[in-house]
Amino acid sequence: MKKALITGVTGQDGSYLAEFLLEKGYEVHGIVRRSSSYNQERLEDILSQEESEALLNNNDFSLHYGDVTDALNITRIISEIQPDEIYNLAAQSHVRVSFDMPSYTLDVDAKGTLNILEAVRILGLTEKTKIYQASTSELFGKVQEVPQNETTPFYPRSPYGVAKMYGYWITKNYRESYHMFAVNGILFNHESERRGETFVTRKITLAAARIAQRKQSVLKLGNLNSLRDWGYAKDYVECMWLILQHHKPEDFVIATGEMHTVREFVELAFKHVDINIEWISEGIEEKGINKLTGEVVVEVDPKYFRPTEVDQLLGDPTKAKTLLGWNPTKTSFEELVKIMVTKDMEKISNEERNVIMFD
Repeated sequence: MKKALITGVTGQDGSYLAEFLLEKGYEVHGIVRRSSSYNQERLEDILSQEESEALLNNNDFSLHYGDVTDALNITRIISEIQPDEIYNLAAQSHVRVSFDMPSYTLDVDAKGTLNILEAVRILGLTEKTKIYQASTSELFGKVQEVPQNETTPFYPRSPYGVAKMYGYWITKNYRESYHMFAVNGILFNHESERRGETFVTRKITLAAARIAQRKQSVLKLGNLNSLRDWGYAKDYVECMWLILQHHKPEDFVIATGEMHTVREFVELAFKHVDINIEWISEGIEEKGINKLTGEVVVEVDPKYFRPTEVDQLLGDPTKAKTLLGWNPTKTSFEELVKIMVTKDMEKISNEERNVIMFD
């Protein structure tokens, strides 16, 4: 039985990856940061809430309290587990927030990666342990070519992108310096019903559900013209695993090869709740109107603009498709939006039932 260690296991990708590896017969270990509130909702299909308050030590799945910024802690955990594979998914991953918290973003996204690589090195596990580093399309930032592939020059446009660029290069450096199986998966935007509620896609699908159920009147967004390559997180974790099963350590772009605007995402999300959007005006005055009622349901708010914007990201997944046999469009863009909206319609509806029940 292979052993895998996942940092960021409570996140969107971490929870899907844990489920995927358990189905593959792995013994899975996850690192979670101690919090004063319950933060393991995405793992509820694996654990019960009562069990998760203690460190779990069953045959297949275990949680360990830790933090990638604590080098001693990470070294101890890796030493105890002796994992065959490490998936470093821990990050401060909100691009807009990274402008407000640049130092913290650096500590987690850059130094955290170094701590894992160095732990594997000093523990003498370089021949045993494979390391997957979750890299990002934000490395490309001010894109130098379209589409972006494994050889496209980087030009990050946020503290998040800059910190992740260190993580990318230090992973590559340790691979070349110490002959480690350490690789980067350059993931383009990937979403799901488990996406954090502050991320733009989830913000849109939640708002569509709330507006359809008369719990919210207007959705406020930043740049509606931003172009992104959006895929389904559940499909992307399979590619992470495939990268570590490849016969040699290589870096891969993980993307769909399709690009859509935020505006398109909004239109599709609202269409799934039977609201057709009509756009009026331009720039910061642009508004989305419910075509049937004439009500304004979408507005542009400049406070959501980034200090430096990334206008378009489009990945070229040819290498992953060719060498790994991965299907980047297993779930289409339209299906992804529908999955998210359907889940959020249920969520908002259930919230109302719970209020009624407890009243």
